[in-house]
Amino acid sequence: MDYPKRIYAILYPNAALVASQLTPEQFSKHYISGSNRHYDGKMIFAEIDPNFRHPYFKIDETLKEVVPHEDGRPKSTKFISTYRVLEHLDLDAIQSLTLTTAESYCLTLQPEEMKDEPVDPDRLRVYAEIAPLRMLALATHSFKEFGQYITDPSNAKGAPTLFYTQLSLAVDEFLEEFDENPMTVSPIPGLHPSKLRDAIEELRTVKTKNIKGVSLHSSLRKVSYRMIENGFMFARGDKTRFFPIPDLHEIEDKHYKFWRHM
Repeated sequence: MDYPKRIYAILYPNAALVASQLTPEQFSKHYISGSNRHYDGKMIFAEIDPNFRHPYFKIDETLKEVVPHEDGRPKSTKFISTYRVLEHLDLDAIQSLTLTTAESYCLTLQPEEMKDEPVDPDRLRVYAEIAPLRMLALATHSFKEFGQYITDPSNAKGAPTLFYTQLSLAVDEFLEEFDENPMTVSPIPGLHPSKLRDAIEELRTVKTKNIKGVSLHSSLRKVSYRMIENGFMFARGDKTRFFPIPDLHEIEDKHYKFWRHM
């Protein structure tokens, strides 16, 4: 059987460009439960236009090796590259983004133009960097502005391209709960509540500061997809590629198994 050859960019838990003859659903199941390279946890990957080429990647050479097994099974994976993948991808070549639960249930997102957000310099947001950086940051930046800031060439702590998301956080509600009970559970898994409280107070006090790193790791493995606000963003300066996530009611209605395990 002649299977179509696909190109996937794995974004979490590792970063890699992979050629495969599997559909996104088959690729998810193989990676989570059928491969000896990974055994549990969520996975996020993008499907890349099969016509995409960049001199950094040996795509044509690799695709020649992507052929079915002798018994007719499709070729699962053939790694093209595992280093500096994201910065060499054409953002327009990213066709879809698939979120996978630890049980290998999938939700595939399509790109859309993100609407401009209302200017609100007093609002604090939590951003989880996914690839190639992995920090968790509190910032006054809007969703787009955060990506522009991190990928600015003059930013010594940034990266040429960033894939990230925004986590929901009701700041005032958290502060009220923390004042009443300093031992309250943190709304962000893996982040101590007092550290989050201190970061909020610092950004609200020091008006010249607009970003504060709160963790060296975004702990995406522990974060439920239910905490994702807006969706996921690829950013490279002013160039962005946005993948909105549907609201929970729509996910429950159309993707019930994924919704149950989010």
